[in-house]
Amino acid sequence: MPEDRRNQWNGDASVSRRQIMSSAAAASLFAVIGPNSVFARNSKEPGVDTIITNARVTTLDPSNPEGQAIATRNGLIAAVGTQDDVMRLADRQTRVINASGRRVIPGLNDSHTHLIRGGLNFNMELRWEGVPSVADALRMLKQQAARTPAPQWVRVVGGWSEFQFAERRMPTLDEINVAAPDTPVFILHLYARALLNRAALVALGINKDTPNPPGGVIERNARGEPTGMLIAKPSALILYSTLAQGPKLPLDEQINSTRHFMRELNRLGITSVIDAGGGGQNYPEDYQVIQRLHDADELTVRIAYNLFAQNAGEELSDYERWVTMTEPGAGSAFFRMNGAGENLAWSAADFENFLEPRPDLAPTMERDLEKIVELLATNEWPFRIHATYDESIDRFLTVFERVNQKQPFETRFIIDHAETISERNIERVKALGGGIATQHRMAFQGEYFVDRYGAEAARLTPPIAKMLEMDVPVGAGTDATRVASYDPWVSLYWLTTGKTLGGMPLYGEENVLERETALRLWTQGSAWFSGEQNVKGTLAPGQYADLAILSADLMSVPPEEIRRINAVMTMVGGKVVHGEEDFADLAPPLPPASPSWTPVGAFASPAMRPASVESPLQHARSCHDGCASACGMHGHDHGIAWTNPIPVRDLKSFWGALGCSCFAG
Repeated sequence: MPEDRRNQWNGDASVSRRQIMSSAAAASLFAVIGPNSVFARNSKEPGVDTIITNARVTTLDPSNPEGQAIATRNGLIAAVGTQDDVMRLADRQTRVINASGRRVIPGLNDSHTHLIRGGLNFNMELRWEGVPSVADALRMLKQQAARTPAPQWVRVVGGWSEFQFAERRMPTLDEINVAAPDTPVFILHLYARALLNRAALVALGINKDTPNPPGGVIERNARGEPTGMLIAKPSALILYSTLAQGPKLPLDEQINSTRHFMRELNRLGITSVIDAGGGGQNYPEDYQVIQRLHDADELTVRIAYNLFAQNAGEELSDYERWVTMTEPGAGSAFFRMNGAGENLAWSAADFENFLEPRPDLAPTMERDLEKIVELLATNEWPFRIHATYDESIDRFLTVFERVNQKQPFETRFIIDHAETISERNIERVKALGGGIATQHRMAFQGEYFVDRYGAEAARLTPPIAKMLEMDVPVGAGTDATRVASYDPWVSLYWLTTGKTLGGMPLYGEENVLERETALRLWTQGSAWFSGEQNVKGTLAPGQYADLAILSADLMSVPPEEIRRINAVMTMVGGKVVHGEEDFADLAPPLPPASPSWTPVGAFASPAMRPASVESPLQHARSCHDGCASACGMHGHDHGIAWTNPIPVRDLKSFWGALGCSCFAG
């Protein structure tokens, strides 16, 4: 999908008449309007490829913040302005798309995700994002288990929170065994624990005699038999090493899977990502699929990728080898190498499991990290590092400052996550020329953080508003797919309301962002982290024609509706890569998802689940928020149930939380 290729449109007969003006109509309008405008087209220049009209365009360009129409040419933005002005650029070949008054935004850019790894597995995974109850989740699990042939597993790999469910709890192991008695099941809950059914224990050979692996605990019952619960204590190694033992898809189905994952991201308005590597994701072997898709001009998301050190004790060797094989910026505008990380040294890993105490980094960390950072600085490689806790960040920055004294940093570095970073360490990041990539992990783990560290500590986790005030580059993202959801609208909801998926308010007004500010983090902000801030992130002439037409107006919908937004049309490089509803005819077809038993297509994906369906939580929430009745004996404090485990020891609070006067009346 090279940038200098003019976008060619095929088959006007298949295009929706409600959304597309004919070429003849566009030409007639051009003739009537005439060229007397600052936007007028020089008759010697070619016309524009596409015009989106009747839109509310948020450009994020300070010199031209709003528009009614937008034009693209050769994969770039040609103009944004009034309907009349932009239509003057049309000629007989211009395709005109009617946005029907919808909001148009720059394409979203996830500054930290794991698309390449996630794509290889997407077609094998059952997704629980947006599922309203444990009962619904178990029903889906049962149906998928019946469809999955041996020796394949049913996998639910991240993206959900127990607090999203009406029952306010996780499914039990007994429930999972009833739903899937014969097919192996692996359910990942954050990087905290995994639930395996009995069939999975048999398939993995885990029994009474199996010792705990390094970095994890196999939960056992009173008889010493494994229950099926794997606990990440002190690290997540037990979780992803177990997941890695599951069957893989063959190469052709990995290609299909990656295409479907990219289309799912396009449905959500994502046009770019920065891939942070991952455990077991070796370069260049595990980049074969994404490289093939690039070479076949089938990428629908721009990808800047980082190289992740794989083997403890051999991290320096990894990077010494890689600096001879590639360099930052190598590739194209759709697939380019971005630098090192997020894992630079295994001794520097501080996993974000708020169900467990903060891990102390190994005493060898500084020695291990310094050699690697010096190599990267010498070769002018950008780098990023996973860093949850301020205590870890403090030690990392000391190493970076020491290296910078010897070999000054000539390019960017990135602190990833930074949930508890202090103001002092934000200042140190800025002084070294770094940036901070933030994700919505607290939307999934906020309740656990509050339980361990308290509500006051949670008010600045992470302190994004302070980072922006201090003029540090900040990007937004998800850290999908194994912990949080890849859905950017969950992040935008969290950024602008300060609430978890379960509805717990985490932040005061000082750390809640305006909607346009949050959108900037997902566009302009993230572009800095791949060094592309001059070509993406705004809808301004000369920038990439990457944009999304939204299902609802981000700037005006009620706060709770933000996380239900998706894109009805997405464009990358001037090419439509996703369309639905009246825009469906514009989208290129995908081959059917494979293998035949894939959950993709059998269940609505997170981007396809209807926003209008009322969840079981909504009635109870409306009762809590606006009910005029209350029980004098039991009370009527539903809020307890939204922010805490059900208080079974306090009978008044217990019945009030469940809504005594609602169901009694």
